[in-house]
Amino acid sequence: MENDKKLLRKQMLDQMKELSKPEYEQLSYQIACRFYNSPLWRQAKTIGITVSKVPEADTWQIIRRAWEEGKRVAVPKCIPESKQMVFRELNSFMDLESVFYGLWEPNPEKTEEILSEEIDTLVVPGLAYMKNGFRLGFGGGYYDRFLEHYKGRTVSLAFEMQFITGFPVEDHDRPVEMIITNQQVWESGNA
Repeated sequence: MENDKKLLRKQMLDQMKELSKPEYEQLSYQIACRFYNSPLWRQAKTIGITVSKVPEADTWQIIRRAWEEGKRVAVPKCIPESKQMVFRELNSFMDLESVFYGLWEPNPEKTEEILSEEIDTLVVPGLAYMKNGFRLGFGGGYYDRFLEHYKGRTVSLAFEMQFITGFPVEDHDRPVEMIITNQQVWESGNA
């Protein structure tokens, strides 16, 4: 099963990397605009969101927009030893540091921790999605562990090409309640 997932992850990443810069920017912008029009964005005072890395849908613009609207932005810091994740408040891109795998995370010396109860809407990253809200993550399991205890709303932002008909779902997998793509909004009914 893990080998199937590995292969799927690689295929999806390869496919996403084929997007040209203009396509990537335009599709990311369309996804962001749909997100801003959703109740999950409008009702949120605090948004949990990762700092994206190409070829994932761009979240830097979403973070900027959240600041402009006076929302609190909580970004995750991974703790590899325990495979846990804590969210910290980001007030400036200058408070990020590059850690493992070239990911940008909040610098603990410059940011304050935000408790999961304070996060209204959590943007959950992934590589592939099914329309029932299940996602294939990047393989670290950090979000699955975090979602076990998270009580707020969940949404994923994806390119339309990231929808696939099926992949193995395991007991610990948690579906998201909404998936927003450059073309549509899917509500999985898993709220």
